[in-house]
Amino acid sequence: MKYKIIFLLFSLWLSASIIAAPPLDEGKSIFAARCAACHNINKNLTGPALAGVDQRRSIDWIISFVQSSQTMVKSGNKDAVALFHKFNNIPMPDHADLSDAQIKNIVEYIKIEAKPVEEEKAPFATPSKLRPNYNLPTLHSYSFFIAFFTLVALLIAVLLFAVRVKEYERKMAGSE
Repeated sequence: MKYKIIFLLFSLWLSASIIAAPPLDEGKSIFAARCAACHNINKNLTGPALAGVDQRRSIDWIISFVQSSQTMVKSGNKDAVALFHKFNNIPMPDHADLSDAQIKNIVEYIKIEAKPVEEEKAPFATPSKLRPNYNLPTLHSYSFFIAFFTLVALLIAVLLFAVRVKEYERKMAGSE
């Protein structure tokens, strides 16, 4: 019985670790849902281009600004005020519900997705460096299916065990 409990706990831990989103994927999904409407990584839109933001500002400044940009503007932070005026006094919405770790994941995603300026000028000059329109399957894209089939196999094993126990009970009841 002790080994079954350990096996069950191990299976649950393994399933949870497979399903948990890696930080880069979390940063990408948050960026797409919350930032992409106003920001691009390499181009100015309603808000500034975010490529190299980690080099221009400290991570603490970025976290404070994302969580409440207008608080920083009203407090007189010169960088926040300059950004506010540069982009037509359009306030950035506050994202106070984002944790520090989530904002750091967004910054990591931006670092990886930022492209050097040379590539944007002439992408046809280096066709070998172009990115394909599809993504090759990775272990993370199969995590749901792995967890699903693990749980199905565990359910089958429990049902088979229950059938064996029932057969044993019937055999013992018949011998009495």
